[in-house]
Amino acid sequence: MDFLLQYYLWIKALHVISVIFWMAGMAYLPRLFVYHAEAEPGSDKSETFKIMERRLLRGIVNPAMIASLFFGLLMLSINPGLFSDGWMHAKLFLILLMLVFHGLFARWRREFERDENRRPARFYRIVNEAPPALVILIVLLAVAKPF
Repeated sequence: MDFLLQYYLWIKALHVISVIFWMAGMAYLPRLFVYHAEAEPGSDKSETFKIMERRLLRGIVNPAMIASLFFGLLMLSINPGLFSDGWMHAKLFLILLMLVFHGLFARWRREFERDENRRPARFYRIVNEAPPALVILIVLLAVAKPF
């Protein structure tokens, strides 16, 4: 196997690993918001959720997102022909949506940090479904390459 292909496969593996961590955090963070929204602001429970949310976002979700984007862009730079595939355009659009949710989750975490949440737990239960739905579509596109 030539060096470039071997290098590409290692980058792809690191991309998949980082995406797994990113998506795990993106699935768990809004679930924490559900429980946090039900906690009394200023309570011990609320303060514990603040710590958990901050550590999850800063320690796992943000670094995993950065690694996912880095390795994904590195793969695209090695294989720029992927840009001509329709499935890649759709996948990149869905990734942009995931980044929007990531930004929203970071903003909502800051609102909880300041005890300024105004949304009910039900809102976060609904939002909790978006990242898994997006990742299912992204994986289907990446594996099946339908376009």
